[in-house]
Amino acid sequence: MTDTNVRALPLAASPAAEPAVPLDLTVVIPTFNEAGNVAPLLAKLEAALGGLSWEAVFVDDDSPDHTSDRVREIARVDRRVRIVQRVGRRGLSSAVVEGVLSSAAPVIAVIDGDMQHDETVLVKLHEAVAHGGADVAIGTRYTEGGSTGEWDKSRELMSRFATWLSHKLLGSDVKDPMSGFFAVRREVFMEALPNLSMVGFKILLDMIASVDRNLKIAEIPYTFRNRVHGESKLDSKVTQEFGALLLEKLFGHIIPIRFLMFAAVGGLGLVVHLSTLGVLTNVFRVDFKISQTVAVITAMSFNYVLNNSFTYRDMRLRGAKFVRGLISFYLVCSIGAVGNIGVGDYIYNLHYRWWLAGIAGVAVGVVWNYAASSLVTWKRK
Repeated sequence: MTDTNVRALPLAASPAAEPAVPLDLTVVIPTFNEAGNVAPLLAKLEAALGGLSWEAVFVDDDSPDHTSDRVREIARVDRRVRIVQRVGRRGLSSAVVEGVLSSAAPVIAVIDGDMQHDETVLVKLHEAVAHGGADVAIGTRYTEGGSTGEWDKSRELMSRFATWLSHKLLGSDVKDPMSGFFAVRREVFMEALPNLSMVGFKILLDMIASVDRNLKIAEIPYTFRNRVHGESKLDSKVTQEFGALLLEKLFGHIIPIRFLMFAAVGGLGLVVHLSTLGVLTNVFRVDFKISQTVAVITAMSFNYVLNNSFTYRDMRLRGAKFVRGLISFYLVCSIGAVGNIGVGDYIYNLHYRWWLAGIAGVAVGVVWNYAASSLVTWKRK
């Protein structure tokens, strides 16, 4: 793309050239494969926020479509535009946190990069927080004047159920806690930060549940739009991540939610192990040692795939890293199996019941596998 094309974007001269003007608002925009939406979204922000001193911080999870490069092209001629490119990690919630921490504005707004949120509402969100006394101002679809637009019934029912569930479990009375479109005072966000779970897509719900006091919340209606460019980031795993967030908020102070998910996958793996062993020994009459070996490998492979897809979704391994991760997981679990057998045998020899010895061995194996695989297989960069 030529410099001529970049300079032709409908953006005004950067107010950064006037350092005496204080910054009113930072708009954090988490992105993944949104290259086609960058320029149109900035043009819409320019039109909507003309009365404010603002900046746009894109936080991109190393998009294959080079979203980061597109933002940089524009940032060279408009100092209001910045990019935080993340390599080796993903997740909308953590992206928002990094965007907020990279800014200095007293009010931060969060808006999706797909232009499905109504940017004209940003001024009202900012006004409610900056001058209206609200701690948080939310763009809501579920109040008079708001709408989910052209959502099909199944998607709307799922969203409303999630909203109802969050009300019941977390005690939130916000009409649209699942919204990804909001503004917040910096002090409030920083108050929530130490307790944020950063699980999944719902950073607003996470933030509200992480502040140990009643927040003053304003809700401003808007109509959800259809996506213009790119593909939706929502898939079946969003439901799983929402459930994980609720569990984290309910029990995370007692036991890490990732460990609970790891243990649950291990339980399913035990079923796979026993099923494989039973079929091979009883149906195909395969020698027990061979059947046991095949069952162990099958269960470990099953556990690895599920943990990679769900438990460690934000650090999911792909390609050659997937293969290397599988090998390291085999090694980790093999050591865990030795510990399982050793502890179980020790407990049994102390004349405790066989099932208690078995549970003790399994518990040690699960703790080891979780700790070691977190350090070796799915280690954070």
